[in-house]
Amino acid sequence: MMNAIELLKQDHDKVKKLLEEISDTTERAFKKRAELLSKIAMELEVHTTLEEEDFYPAFKAAGAKEELKMFHEAKEEHRAVEALVLPDLLDTDPGTVEFSGRIKVLKELLEHHIEEEEEEMFKTAQEIMSAEQLSTLGKQMGEKKVKLMKKAA
Repeated sequence: MMNAIELLKQDHDKVKKLLEEISDTTERAFKKRAELLSKIAMELEVHTTLEEEDFYPAFKAAGAKEELKMFHEAKEEHRAVEALVLPDLLDTDPGTVEFSGRIKVLKELLEHHIEEEEEEMFKTAQEIMSAEQLSTLGKQMGEKKVKLMKKAA
């Protein structure tokens, strides 16, 4: 059984791998690009839901002013991806150079977000939350993830 941070890091690794894979494609691989983008969008939707409904509120509740700032910044970064970058990307022809550019922007945004979460938020969470809290949260998130993945598939 994974704790909350391990579960989220596993998701991060999966998304980074998919982003790497889609970045290595060319305009000719439009079918593969479309499939990878669909996987990325699904992974992000499930991951974001887990963070915003479970992990972030628990982190915010355990923390103080500095954690509140991290909480709001992380949510804003999610919003930038969900409301701006991803919808445009999903409407872009995978066989174009424009698609390549938008993938690069998505990849950079997500890599920055992941790095901040792992280097700052997760490290802080380990300091302000007990191992038991993180474990219980991980179990709850793991069960929810299974349901969300079924619904998204």
